[in-house]
Amino acid sequence: MEWKVALIESGMWLLKAYVLTLLVGVFITWGLVRFTRWGNQFWRLTAAYFSPRRSWKPIAGLALILLLTLAAVRVDVLFSNWYNTMYSALQKLDEAGFWAAMLLFAVLATVHVVRSLFDFYVEQAFVVHWREWLNERMLVRWMEHQAYYRSLSLSHLADNPDQRIQQDITSFAQTSMTLAVGLINSLVSTIAFTAILWSLSGPMTVLGYQIPRAMVFLVFIYVFVATILAIWIGKPLINLNFLNEKLNADYRYALVRVREYAESIAFYRGERVEGGTLRGVFRQVIGNAWDIIYRSLKFLGFNFVVTQTAVVFPFIIQAVRFFTKQISLGDLIQTAQAFGQLQTNLSFFRNIYDSFATYRATLVRLSGFDDTIDAARAMTLPSSRQDGQRLALLGVTVCRPDGQALLKDVNLEVSSEQPLLVRGPSGSGKTTLLRMIAGIWPYGSGEIVRPQTASLFLAQKPYLPLGTLRQALHYPLPVTDDTTVDDQKILQLVQLGQLRDQLDVHDDWSRILSLGEQQRLAFGRLLITHPSAAFLDEATSAMDEGLEDAMYRLLREQLPGARIVSVGHRSSLRRHHGMELVLTGVDGGWSLSPI
Repeated sequence: MEWKVALIESGMWLLKAYVLTLLVGVFITWGLVRFTRWGNQFWRLTAAYFSPRRSWKPIAGLALILLLTLAAVRVDVLFSNWYNTMYSALQKLDEAGFWAAMLLFAVLATVHVVRSLFDFYVEQAFVVHWREWLNERMLVRWMEHQAYYRSLSLSHLADNPDQRIQQDITSFAQTSMTLAVGLINSLVSTIAFTAILWSLSGPMTVLGYQIPRAMVFLVFIYVFVATILAIWIGKPLINLNFLNEKLNADYRYALVRVREYAESIAFYRGERVEGGTLRGVFRQVIGNAWDIIYRSLKFLGFNFVVTQTAVVFPFIIQAVRFFTKQISLGDLIQTAQAFGQLQTNLSFFRNIYDSFATYRATLVRLSGFDDTIDAARAMTLPSSRQDGQRLALLGVTVCRPDGQALLKDVNLEVSSEQPLLVRGPSGSGKTTLLRMIAGIWPYGSGEIVRPQTASLFLAQKPYLPLGTLRQALHYPLPVTDDTTVDDQKILQLVQLGQLRDQLDVHDDWSRILSLGEQQRLAFGRLLITHPSAAFLDEATSAMDEGLEDAMYRLLREQLPGARIVSVGHRSSLRRHHGMELVLTGVDGGWSLSPI
């Protein structure tokens, strides 16, 4: 019957602890969100995930994790009682009691192992699902409304968005779970072991005053003083860890740029300059790493001293009562064990302060990235509308980010019979005008009228996604099973017939194809997409005049109804256009004339 009583008692303890912890948790969460900046940052990032309107599963997962955490505390309490029972049996030379204690240990150990494994799975599954949601949220916000591009124009640009989405989200989800579970465990365990220590503690005389239950008061004072000192020593770690994330991301980005521009660097023989740049960035990484090491040595050294002192402290305090036979050996051991557990629980924040510093840095980076996305999405774009096959600019003014006008009050209409050629000196705003027409440049005014059906923009250096050549040819359209385009014929038309047998080869085609071949592949995209309007920004700059002429003739032959706008410097382009817009580059001046 004893095991039934123990089971009922444990069940009642779990129920009371669950309700109490839930109430305390709600109160603490409200306080953090209401009164702390980092609490607000956390809630902004995750509130939608825990909304029952979206799904009840995250809340159910948290409830299960809370139950398992409380169960862990209860098992720790039972182990504490077991220590008392076992050592008391040894002191009394009670063989039967000793073996009964061993049997009880086997039961408790089994429960502990099963609970720990199940708890590990539940927590990790929760983190994976949370990370998946956070990643999707950030990706959607970053990609929607072209925030990934608009953010480049902001003065407070968030550095290394790739790291913030990939690495910071992972760290945020995992560390949030670790800190939350640790905090709950510490709070509940503190209450449970304070009760145990209270029952075992005796009075102590200090300066003529007798302090009842002195052990309890001593451990709280001991930990409070140690925590204040630890926070003072470890506070600089927050900023150092933030810099660590930023500097490492900068170094990784610099390495990626060398790989991306490897050919240009090799032509320039720029290894010395690039090596110097990389070493300079890496020196900052290492300098900050040494700062973290020195500060961590002070922080960890202090914590080690506090922790080791706590090992013998309860034995020293209880020694007099043990030697005068006021308490048994079991009571002494349980006192030391309870004191150590309570000291560990109360020292939770002190022990994890370095982890919390890293967490704060991650939270600042993620919330800063979120603010950047908000600012990018809030940028006002020039007015635009769709009207049949019409392409026109009505009173359009194009400016730099600093407000200086590149073009003022442009009025023109592009017809399919008279393609438009845009020319002008470097920096006069030719490419920026195309950005304005595309609706991705926020600095300007006026109205843009675009065709209702697709438009396609060809840059001087086409973007080729990772994948097969067929996917690169169809980009931005997906390749599906019902695609009816004869891709081999398209390659033949743009004079890339030698690649027709490699359409399904997966590779980095931007590295394999020359710039001229990439530009011809982009013309193939025009033939596949059949846009109502095509915008070509130096799209034939890497071709000779013969290939350029062939591509434009192919374009007029295959897309006779398309409105075409080209940006270029070559006079050879004039024969393929009917109108010419010349930008002066001075005070937003321009002129429009037939060719």
